[in-house]
This record gives sequence, structure tokens and C-alpha cells, in this order.
Amino acid sequence: MTLGSWGTRSLERNQVVALDAQNIVAVSCGEAHTLALNDKGQVFAWGLATDGQLGLTNFEECVRVPRNIKSLSDVEIAQVACGYRHSHALSRGGQVYSWGQNRYGQLGLGVAGQGISTPQVIQSLHGIPFIQISAGGAHSFALTFSGAVFGWGRNKFGQLGLNDNNDRYYPALLKSLRSQRVIYICCGEDHTATLTKEGGVFTFGAGGYGQLGHNTTNHEINPRKVFELMGNVVTQISCGRQHTLAFIPSSGKMDSFGLGGNGQLGTRSTSNRNSPAPVKGPWVAYNGPTPTNTDMEQGCCVKRIYAGGDQSFAHYYTPQNPLVPDDIRIPDPRRHICTLSADLTQRWLNHYTHGRLPQEISNEIDLVFSSASCLNGSFLAGSHPDHYNTSSKCSGVDMNMARLLFHRVVQHDYPEIAQQIAASLEKNLIPRLSSSPPDIEALRLYLTLPECPLFSDPNTYVTLAIPFAKAIISLKEAPLKVLGNWWSQFEAPVFQRLVELYKVVVVYLLKMHKVGVPHSEQRVFTCFLDTALKLLEILHAVNERAGHIIQYDRFYIHELDDLIDIRNDYITWIQQQMYSMAHDSAVTLCKYPFVFDAQAKTTLLQTDAVIQMQMAVDQAQRQNFSSMFLPVVESVNPCLILIVRRENIVGDTMEVLRKSKNVDYKKPLKVIFVGEEAVDAGGVRKEFFLLIMRELLDPKYGMFRYYEESRLIWFANKTFEDIDLFHLIGVICGLAIYNLTIVDLHFPVALYKKLLKRNPTLDDLKELMPDVGRSLQQLLDYTEDDVEDTFCLNFTVTVENFGATEVLELVPNGMDICVDNSNRPEFVSAYVDYIFNKSVASLFESFFAGFHKVCGGKVLELFQPNELQAMVIGNTNYDWKELEKSTEYKGDYWAEYPTIKFFWEVFHDLSLEKKKLFLLFLTGSDRIPILGMKSLKLVIQPTGGGEHYLPVAHTCFNLLDLPKYSSRETLQNKLLQAIDHNQGFNLA
Repeated sequence: MTLGSWGTRSLERNQVVALDAQNIVAVSCGEAHTLALNDKGQVFAWGLATDGQLGLTNFEECVRVPRNIKSLSDVEIAQVACGYRHSHALSRGGQVYSWGQNRYGQLGLGVAGQGISTPQVIQSLHGIPFIQISAGGAHSFALTFSGAVFGWGRNKFGQLGLNDNNDRYYPALLKSLRSQRVIYICCGEDHTATLTKEGGVFTFGAGGYGQLGHNTTNHEINPRKVFELMGNVVTQISCGRQHTLAFIPSSGKMDSFGLGGNGQLGTRSTSNRNSPAPVKGPWVAYNGPTPTNTDMEQGCCVKRIYAGGDQSFAHYYTPQNPLVPDDIRIPDPRRHICTLSADLTQRWLNHYTHGRLPQEISNEIDLVFSSASCLNGSFLAGSHPDHYNTSSKCSGVDMNMARLLFHRVVQHDYPEIAQQIAASLEKNLIPRLSSSPPDIEALRLYLTLPECPLFSDPNTYVTLAIPFAKAIISLKEAPLKVLGNWWSQFEAPVFQRLVELYKVVVVYLLKMHKVGVPHSEQRVFTCFLDTALKLLEILHAVNERAGHIIQYDRFYIHELDDLIDIRNDYITWIQQQMYSMAHDSAVTLCKYPFVFDAQAKTTLLQTDAVIQMQMAVDQAQRQNFSSMFLPVVESVNPCLILIVRRENIVGDTMEVLRKSKNVDYKKPLKVIFVGEEAVDAGGVRKEFFLLIMRELLDPKYGMFRYYEESRLIWFANKTFEDIDLFHLIGVICGLAIYNLTIVDLHFPVALYKKLLKRNPTLDDLKELMPDVGRSLQQLLDYTEDDVEDTFCLNFTVTVENFGATEVLELVPNGMDICVDNSNRPEFVSAYVDYIFNKSVASLFESFFAGFHKVCGGKVLELFQPNELQAMVIGNTNYDWKELEKSTEYKGDYWAEYPTIKFFWEVFHDLSLEKKKLFLLFLTGSDRIPILGMKSLKLVIQPTGGGEHYLPVAHTCFNLLDLPKYSSRETLQNKLLQAIDHNQGFNLA
């Protein structure tokens, strides 16, 4: 091994005898001081001490013998860096320390001025995973694992690359370098050079001697790529005081630029160089060992380059015994912060013997799990996309790796390891989490930690899962938004696990409450429950914005019915809103309606109806109380009774409803068909809904337009019918909800969004008009610049009414406004707004008024649009086994009767489409009530006819007359004939 050097030379070289006993792994020099780091992470300092740059507590001006910096003795240091008169250290736990001169704020502590002689932690960098620190004359840098660059200190020449010349007292992010995949930084006196993963070089700061390599002597206040190095892959860079070196392994050569007055450029000249020039010498590329009799015998293979003040050095080997050149783009894991890796976890497990954990391993576990930086630098994604693409939209984390490693290190077989991890998280990590982390890379642990099995252990809910949730909900708006973006990129199973974790925590807390919480702990319990629910609320909002990573019903907590009094909870919620009760009062689950399942929401609807009816009765009593002469309150009918004729069902219904008071709509509905004896036990009511909806949706009225492609309907923008009919349909939908009867109403989800005062979107248009929706999406996605010429659109819409075509303007003067690259989103928004809002405003207002006459009030706030749709028209969560299980039999039939066994064998073999046709045949709808299959209550009874008869469905009662077929084949044929020839109550 040989060390070649050029430039200003010292007169002699002496060994530092005082460090003979130490295994020194790194050294850094300032203007007149030196730091040395040993293999145990201890730091030694010597030299000039006038500005506190040695970090020693003595008051000597100069320390001639290396001394251990005692204030860092409890910390294992991974790196040291010296500026002219200030110093930095990076600990294995990820903390950045600074001390020494602070005239320009180069310590990064938020102030400038007085020097500091004791190492201080730069708190504003807490939680960021740093891989390198570097210091220049009076400026400093720290580089993260994923290439984010933070700079602070002197900036007179733009050496911080922040687009100005203002000094920085706090670390500032170089946003312009974030996407450049920076992997190494070095600093000169007043300039800075960075190396990227791809081998590119950026320089900025003072350029007066050409040290930036841009073929000019201008200063640069922004990072600028060294053009003349492009095309080469640079693997090493180094900065002297006012010159820069770069090594290119493909040729084995070095380039230099900047000040050359002392020969430090190695060009055999003392001239300055404004652009990269080769360092003269017998440099050859590394090609492995070569025979001794070749022409390359006298060549030199560079191993590593260094630049000092006005000197340059090259560490090289002969071609016969070469070593692979260093590539500083590949960091040395021994010299960076401690991160959780497969090798590290395996080492912990290997050292675990007979239930005992060596102190060294215990300390290392504590180091990693007490440090936000260490965890944020762990589990980094290697591809698709890799962690150098970290942004507010991409976390750079490999969630599968996180889950795998957490599950490897937390096992029942290694309880002491799990205990140490739990203790470190509880006592050190979670309590120190900031509500405003300094960078997005400090947010990664919020994604990964819930994958740790400890969080799913009921014994640690109170010490880990809940405090962790508190840390998340305490985050300021900006970091929480980033976290939401990252969550929205989760795969469904990962997102589901997070939701499930906190659903289980809520159930755990509610079970505790049911058993009994001491009065003294009630306030703490309330806080815990509120915290878990608030986190679920945040996750639910993320799920909604992301277009449902998981289905909305995956947030349901089905155990609520057994754990809380839902009716009482609703009443408390109403009271809290009416009287603005204090926030620290009891938690009401109605504040978090997304956790209520169909059963619970049905209970809430019924509770709301009872409350509204009771309020109306109370009001009547109060009115009558003023007159002592009327002690008897007029009797109130407990039901809403509709007496209608089949042949005039629409007119009679409108007449009865017109005479009814608003409160009557909330009552249970009873229907009587004139001239018929049937008592309404539910079947007559169901038939009423089927008949009136079939009548109202009849195309002869022209009230609705049918869309063939989606098989959905929407309000016709021109109709000759009375607007009161739309009001009636709204009322009918509301009555169907309150009476738990589904109606066959094929509106898109947009209707239910509008009923809940939410705006329909392009996705809703895609549901109603798939062709138009796809075309508008293509318009938005078009990447060329010629939108105007390609699509030839203006702000108009073409509509057809009763055979006539009409062109309408979407905005004032829309005919004259062409759709171009810039206004595409406005055009799409205007189009969606026209279809769902403007064109049907008066008709929908009437429908809305009718619906809200029945279903108005606070209770509606608890529903999602899809849930409201399911209340009206049912859903498609089919459970065919549940249908069989809940079926009742009459007459000779029972579950094991041969014909019944044939029936279920045939039924379960049908395709999904045929099963849906059977539902339509049996119930009048191919959807099921929101309460599920069991609420259908299918009844099968035998008939007296022979095998040549078809099965007959009594739609109003979900009753099937099934002849006693003697073979499976006969039953199959007859059943298929029956369902294929059935006519449902569809509009089309």
C-alpha cells in the first residue's frame, strides 16, 4: 500500500503515540484541531481549543495530547466531522451533536454567536435517519439514508445551496436535491460538492478559483451539475480548501479543478482550473491482479482519494496486488446509525441462550427501539420504487420487510427480547415523538411500528398501542396529511391490519367499561377510548379519499350491540349537540358512525323515529296543558295508515300523505287495499312498495331516463309530469327505510351522495354513463399538448329530449370557450355538475324535500352514501348458506325432506346470475335487505299439484310453493323455467 501526495507538504510526519492503544477507525481535521474515533465509538480530540472545538471541559487554549471527550462517553459515536473551528458527531442512535465556534450558526442550534465547548444535540433533526455528516469552513451538512440534504451555517457564497446568501442557524432542507438521489457530501472552505447514486456530481457555493468545475469563476447559490463530468460514473469526490477532486473508476483516473497555486491539482502546473482536468500520473483502471511482465507494471491503481487544505492524496496499489477502489456511494454499515436488519436480528437471536440476554445485546436492542432515527432508517425499499423516491406521496418503506423482521425478533421463544423492546418503546421512543417532525423521513415509523406483534398484545394496549395512537392524532396538519398519503398507498391487507388493530383496542376498552371502570379512572378511560376512535376516524377518512382501499363495512365493529346501549348512546349524542356539552364528557360512539354496522344503524333509525314521535306528542301535550279545560289529550294513532285502491295507487297515496302531519311519516306504516281483507303483517306493505314503485317508474311518465349500458336511471331533465310526483318518490324512499323494506330503485350512488349533501364526482358519472365517464377520463389523462385539436371540445353539452337535440352551455359563453390543456379539469367538473346538479335541480329538490320529510334530522349524518343506498334498495352481500339456514318449512316439508334436499343441491349449483334471478322471482328484487340474508325469512311449502306444475312465488311474503318433485333433474328444469320467465319490477 502506498500513499501518494501533492500540494503543500508538512516538514515531517509523526505518529500520535498517545493513541497507540486505540483502534482508530476514522479521523477528521479542522483548521487547527483533530478528532479521532475508535472502534468502540469513543471520540478523542486535540489541537486548538479557543472556540470550544475540542468539546473538552478544560480551559486550555491548546491541547497537545489526544483526550477523550467525556461528555460523549455514554454515547456510541459512528462518525465525526470537523469544520475550521467547529465539530460534529453522529451517534449510532441517530443523534447529531455539535460544538465549537458558532459565529455563523454553524452548530445548527438556532442561534449564532458565542461558541459552545460541550457537545449539544441538534434537537431540530430528531428522528431523521442520517447516513453522513460533513463540515466545511463554517458550514455544515447532514445527509439522510434516502438522499435528503440538510445544511446550516455560513452561506455568504451560497454554499448551502438554498438559492440565497443568508446564513442559517437551523438545519434547512435543500429541496432542489431531494430528487437527485444524493449519496455523499463533502465541503471545502466555502463550497460544497455532492455525489449521486448514479455517479453524477453537483457543486455550489464559492467558485472564485474554479472549484465548482463549471468553467467559470462565478459563485453558485443553487446546486449545479458538473457538465464536464457527465457521461462518466464518478464514485469518489473530495474537497480541499478551494479545490475539488473526482475519481472515475472506469479509466482509473482522477479529475481536479479549483485553486492550483500550491500544485494541489496535480496537473504539473500551479494554474487554477475552472473545469475538470486529469491529475497527471501513471493511473490505470482496476482489472484484477495482472502478470508482472506486462506494460502496466509501473502503473498505479487508485484505492481512495483525499483532499486537505491545499493538498491532495491518493491511496493506491500496484496492478500486481490491487484492491477494488472504494466506492463511497456504498456506505460502510459500521459507520452509520444502527438500523434493524435481518443480520442484526439474527445476531440477537443467536446470542440469546437459556433465557438470558447478554448486556451488550440488551443495550443494542434498547438503542434501536429507543431511537426514532434508527427505526426510520430501517426497512427501506430497494425497488418499485426504491427509497430514494421518498416524497409526500411515497414513504420509501418496504412494509413486508418490516412485518417479517418484527415477527422474527418478537417471538414467544424469546420473551426477554420482547420485554426489552416493549420497555424501550414505552419509556423512550413513544413519549419523545414530536407533533411536528422535521422531515417526511421522520414519519416512517408511524407506518412500520404497528406491524410489530407487541402492538397486538392486549397486555400492551395501554402502554403501546394507545400512546402510539395519541402520538399520531397529535401530529400537526402537514405531517398528518403526508401520513394519510402514505396510508392510501397501502395494499388492502396491510391497511386492514391497522384498522383491525384499533377496532380490537376499542372492543377491549368497551369490555373493560362493561365490567366496570373505577370512578377515579373514568377520565383516563374516556381519553383512551376517544384516542383509539379518533385514529380510526382518521383512517376512515383516508380510506374514503383513496376510493376505498378496503370496503367501508370493514370498519364496522359488530360487537357494539352487546357492549353499549346504542339507543342511549344516540340520545346522549343528540343532547351533547343540542346543549354543547363539554368535550371531556362521556364518549359517544355516534361521533364515529363508521363503526356502526347495519344492525346498529337500523337501531339508530328506529330510535330517531321514536324520539321524533315522542317529541311531537310532548309538544301536543304542552300545547294542551295551557288549557285546564282540556285535560284529555287527543289520542294519537300509533301507525301511518294508507288506504288505497290498486287501480289508483299513486293518486290515493298522494292524497293520504298530503293530509298527514310530518310526524306521522315516522310511524310504522300499515297498508290497506280497498276491498281486501288481508291484515298487513308486512306482506301487504311490501306489495304496496313494489306496486307504487313500478307505477312511478313506468316509462310512460317520462320522469326518469334509463341508461342501457349501466342499467341505471337518473332524473329526466325535461318532464311533463307534476313535480309533486318526485316529492312522492322521495317520501316513498324514506318510508321504505323507516319500515325496513327494500324497493327496486336503480339509481346510482350519486343520488345518495346528494341526499347526504355531498358532491358527486367523475367516478359517479362513470357508474351512470360508463362511456361518457371513460371519455372524460381519457381527456384528463391525455399527455400531449394538442388537447384542443385532438378533442375539438368547447364548454357545451349535447342533450336529447323527446327526439330533439339541443346544445347547452356549461358556463356563460361556453360555446366560445375551447377545452385546452389548462382548463380540462374545469370542463370535466362543469360536465359532472350539469348531469347531476344543474339539469335536474328542481326535480331533485322536490325528491330531496320528500325524502327528508321522513328521514330528516341528525340520524342521516351517521350514514355513508353506500349504506343509505343499501337501506333503500338492499345490498349484494350474498350469503347463500345463511339463506338456507334461516329458511322455514311448512306442511310436510322439513330440512331433510327429499324434495327440499334436491332444491338446495340445485340452488347451490346455480350460477350467481341465476341465484340473483331466483331472488328477483321470490322477493321482487335481486338485492337483499341491509340486515342480511337471515332477514329475508324464506318460507317453502308443498302444493297439491303434480310434478308438471312450476314453482310459484308469493312475492309479498317471500313464500315459495314447491311441488313435491321426485327427482333432482325435474326440480332443476321446473325451477329454471320459473325464474327465467319471471318479470321483475324493473324500469327497462
